[in-house]
Amino acid sequence: MPPSMFVSNNACSVPSSFWLTGIPGLESLHMWLSIPFGSMYLVAVVGNITILAVVKTERSLHQPMYFFLCMLAVIDLVLSTSTMPKLLAIFWFGACSIGLDACLVQMFFVHCFATVESGIFLAMAFDRYVAICDPLHHTSVLTHAVVGRLGLAALLRGVFYIGPLPLLIRLRLPFFRTQIIAHSYCEHMAVVTLACGDTRVNNLYGMGIGFLVLILDSIAITASYIMIFRAVLGLSTSDARFKTLGTCGSHICAILVFYIPIAVSSLTHRFGHNVPSHIHILLANFYLLIPPILNPVVYAVRTKQIRERLLHIIKSGTQHKDM
Repeated sequence: MPPSMFVSNNACSVPSSFWLTGIPGLESLHMWLSIPFGSMYLVAVVGNITILAVVKTERSLHQPMYFFLCMLAVIDLVLSTSTMPKLLAIFWFGACSIGLDACLVQMFFVHCFATVESGIFLAMAFDRYVAICDPLHHTSVLTHAVVGRLGLAALLRGVFYIGPLPLLIRLRLPFFRTQIIAHSYCEHMAVVTLACGDTRVNNLYGMGIGFLVLILDSIAITASYIMIFRAVLGLSTSDARFKTLGTCGSHICAILVFYIPIAVSSLTHRFGHNVPSHIHILLANFYLLIPPILNPVVYAVRTKQIRERLLHIIKSGTQHKDM
């Protein structure tokens, strides 16, 4: 339990730290919850490091789509690592305290790299559009330099959009009613709702960024796929159409894996007033864990080169043991 000084019922105070509750309402199950969460984090780390290693060693994968996949792997490692070690420390050791600056840094990393990931999906949609609608110019348009610039643009957009979130809290909201955050990590709204004073600017900015990133990015991705489907329908044979669409399958699956958990979590947070708080917190954690777990699986299963390279590594390992 947090020390009594962490709660101020009648007055606002300037905190030096916060107290994360983990999964509120399920405190008695924290040790048991650490098993699935720890296992999922381990799978996410191993899976994404494997993708990075395979793409690095397999020269046939040195193509724009797989460079973007490596960017996704790095982003997923950052996203999961920004929250899971602290969550596991809460589960195992009751290490619920987090410094104010550390809390704001965690908030920045979580929201920034979720924004960067959305930008990378948008860049991947552009890559698929050029590859299918203008295949003759794909290699000249999506050069290594252009891929690097698109990745940098996604990163800078994330920093530019999300940077003000912790700054607005630091500069505008120095006083808080309580230091207890009923969450497992420093999510923006979970912190803002504890603040004294006028939080409208913080709320409006957070909602505006959510609209810019999720709504506009998803509209742009949908528009690119409408043009892709129109180009595919113009192909002469059904085999050609199926094969061409197959190159988009992994990307579509990855987009759904990313956007659906975020949409479900956001909708339940905004409108699910009767949903228990621990469900909200579990969903908020799952949307940071599910993409890092499933993205490597989706691409390993659906991409022939990655699948063959992984099988070759496994066979080489077993043959080496038999010798």
